[in-house]
Amino acid sequence: MSRSEVAKMSESTALPGWTEILVLAPLEWLELVGEQICSATCASVAYGPPSLGTPKARAGCDYVRAYVIDSMDTAAWRAALQARVAALASLTGAPELAGLELRFRRLPPEDYARSWEKVWRPFRVGRLAVLRPTDSRTPRPGEIDLRLEPGAVFGTGRHATTRLCLGLLQRSVRAGDRVLDAGTGTGLLAVAACKLGARSALGFDIDPASVPHARHLAASNGCLERTTWRCGGFEVLTREDRSFDGVIANIYSDILQAHAQELGERLRPEGWFVFSGVPEAHALATRAAFESAGLRVSEELVRGRWHAFAGRAC
Repeated sequence: MSRSEVAKMSESTALPGWTEILVLAPLEWLELVGEQICSATCASVAYGPPSLGTPKARAGCDYVRAYVIDSMDTAAWRAALQARVAALASLTGAPELAGLELRFRRLPPEDYARSWEKVWRPFRVGRLAVLRPTDSRTPRPGEIDLRLEPGAVFGTGRHATTRLCLGLLQRSVRAGDRVLDAGTGTGLLAVAACKLGARSALGFDIDPASVPHARHLAASNGCLERTTWRCGGFEVLTREDRSFDGVIANIYSDILQAHAQELGERLRPEGWFVFSGVPEAHALATRAAFESAGLRVSEELVRGRWHAFAGRAC
């Protein structure tokens, strides 16, 4: 092999440099802050201090850490990310989220995607066992495996709202259902619906990173042909995208309130819905918006500060 070929090979296999994003946040909001950063960066997110040299977190708080490739790290990108995190206080109605400050630090090259796999652990929600694609564990009788690459985009699947939705889906989805997933993110909930027996699922999200990751997740779970993914907001839905048997939305409560009527109109009569992303401060107003839109809430679950709703169209 020539020197130029060796150099080219070394170049192609060299690990990238990374930037660490660090923010101190209230314990009850750690995962939301992590997912907000993750949705903007497609970064892996972890929690706790990165090293012994980091100051100890004050009582009631801990660190959120995210890692992005150096090529993303520009002044404009940092400012946009800071603004996105700053918006959380108004989006959630939680004053304790005001003034969160992001710190950035350049790190030496390391394969963080592989490092993440060492610390993430599988978990169960009802009949669903959330596993890594590489896990060789055989599902138990009655258990359904759901393969997820943790930290690839939008978090680990462990956020309270995600777990609430996964639990409610198991009581809602019926074999042969057509399902709509608004603000699909990784596509995890749409794919879970397919694994639970849905005939098809249509997911959409405004984040351009969502569609390729959702397609990959669907392929990893053997249901790519039963899923459709679109990039954009509610405008990507057509007049034909109606009469769904079920609608899922794990998105911010202000968006749920603003689009409750449209979400209801996409359902067939007596079709089911599973909605979450609603902090405690907005739960009453959000539920009222559902009922005003003809969506009858039959179940409301709470995990920490988060609420999830299930029910049927009138």
